[in-house]
Amino acid sequence: MRQSAQMGDGTRAVRAGLPEASKNEPTLPGPVFAAHFHLPGDVSGPYTYGRDDNPTWTHLERAIGELEAPGQEGVDTLVFASGMAAISAVLFSQLRAGDVVVLPSDGYQVFPLVREQLTAFGIEVRTAPTGGDAQLDILDGAKLLWIETPSNPGLDVCNVRRLAEAAHTRGALVAVDNTLATPLGQRPLELGADFSVASGTKQLTGHGDILLGYVTCRDAELTASVRGWRKIVGAIPGPMEAWLAHRSLATLQLRAERQNANALALALALRGRDDIEGLRYPGLPDDPSHKIASQQMRRFGCVVSFTLPTRARAERFMEALRLVDDATSFGGVRSTAERRRRWGGDDVSEGFIRFSAGAEDPDDLVADVLRALDEAAA
Repeated sequence: MRQSAQMGDGTRAVRAGLPEASKNEPTLPGPVFAAHFHLPGDVSGPYTYGRDDNPTWTHLERAIGELEAPGQEGVDTLVFASGMAAISAVLFSQLRAGDVVVLPSDGYQVFPLVREQLTAFGIEVRTAPTGGDAQLDILDGAKLLWIETPSNPGLDVCNVRRLAEAAHTRGALVAVDNTLATPLGQRPLELGADFSVASGTKQLTGHGDILLGYVTCRDAELTASVRGWRKIVGAIPGPMEAWLAHRSLATLQLRAERQNANALALALALRGRDDIEGLRYPGLPDDPSHKIASQQMRRFGCVVSFTLPTRARAERFMEALRLVDDATSFGGVRSTAERRRRWGGDDVSEGFIRFSAGAEDPDDLVADVLRALDEAAA
């Protein structure tokens, strides 16, 4: 039963995707590990083979759908083994040789590899930055527009509604990577997107112990094509991962409130320092993205980015942190940060830091970061 659109985020998160109450049964059923199911006679019913569907996925998919599009009928979610599996499913189920796709030039650092593969399949790839809605200028003739807002790791924001309307006018589909925002921060389908795609590895599940991705769509035909791709490729999540993800959703609103508040507190504390440059957080009133972000986002996320003068300074800063793990990914309850250039895939300087605020006490977290910055400068 789909929840009311009027419910609060916390209520929706703790109730999302739960089956109808049944006496002596658990509130959230445990994971189903079956590869095959009893199928006497004619093949019928929802569960036939473990690569096609699974009851544990079903509960999670309903839950995510209720968060991405509360109160809306006809919305379906499909879960995948990772965020990249979900991204690939949309791209390769919708595009054919001769098609044109528009990607962000400043998006997730795996996109250059995606571009190579798309090009090898005879698909024309065009790119433009997220900021300033620059993708508008290269939409003519495109089959699919891919939006990443806020962008990772630069945290630029584009006008999803404007881009979606322009793309649809030209006959293009629109997919939005909603990983940084989560459904509590942004609802792409309400802004006009055809697909909302995300990595559930990050803040959605929030503990850094699950690889997961998902695609949410309101068009049955589009959903069927993505589902078909998942079946062919077999990019399915394990039932234990799906169950853990569903369990973790119950605390999403609690985690997001603390993490987003910590990110803003950190950004405010860093704003006046002369040893950093390029401070970005969409929740800062003076951030270049704040105006449009405040019009389409309900929360601004847990990621802050800034640049230190040199690679050596950035590495000293990372070494001096005590409450922050030097790790990739973001969105976990424990704060993480990294010198992003070490991976080589992002167009950022050697001193660029991507910082993911966790759920620590804000005073402790801010104090640790400021102390580490001072030590790095000494």
